[in-house]
Amino acid sequence: MVMGAQWTIGELAATAEILMETLHSTMFTSPVGPLFLAASDQGLVALEFDARMPGQQTIRPNPRDLRAEAKGVQFAESAGAMRAYVRELDEYFAGKRREFSFPLDLRGTDFQLACWRALLAIPYGETRSYGEIARAVGKPQAFRAVGMANNRNPVAIVVPCHRVIASNGTLCGYGGGLDVKRKLLELEGALTGTLAA
Repeated sequence: MVMGAQWTIGELAATAEILMETLHSTMFTSPVGPLFLAASDQGLVALEFDARMPGQQTIRPNPRDLRAEAKGVQFAESAGAMRAYVRELDEYFAGKRREFSFPLDLRGTDFQLACWRALLAIPYGETRSYGEIARAVGKPQAFRAVGMANNRNPVAIVVPCHRVIASNGTLCGYGGGLDVKRKLLELEGALTGTLAA
């Protein structure tokens, strides 16, 4: 914009539309509650529990927060575009799928991305501690930072932060709540007597 130039409302709206990314989205009813899914043309961007824990990150704007538009994202409800994601989640919850084959479009810091890749490497039916993930990303003392990266995981279940447990083998925090974490680990056959405590 040239200094002193004035734009019309239509020109500003057109510019905002160009800068606004549209993500396909849908709601999915799962055995652990409603899930919100959003995807770009590159892959799944978000899989969020509809009922989130306080302070849990979300990609969805709060309709009472006008600053939400600064995120540069808008959603287009599109069951057709989300069909492959929903199908694989159905298969997972039915116990027929152990790995997801659809692409992911993960967005985060380099450290967060490294942590999320380490989560993706945890096999179905197994768990890891925060310390093990910290060592896997080459930061052995950063187990608290790993916990924060898990908390910021935008693609629950698929990027399996539910497979991360405390070093003493017990369940610990989860964005969907400990009951949901327990159900997911039971589904995967990873819930041992120690974890059940």
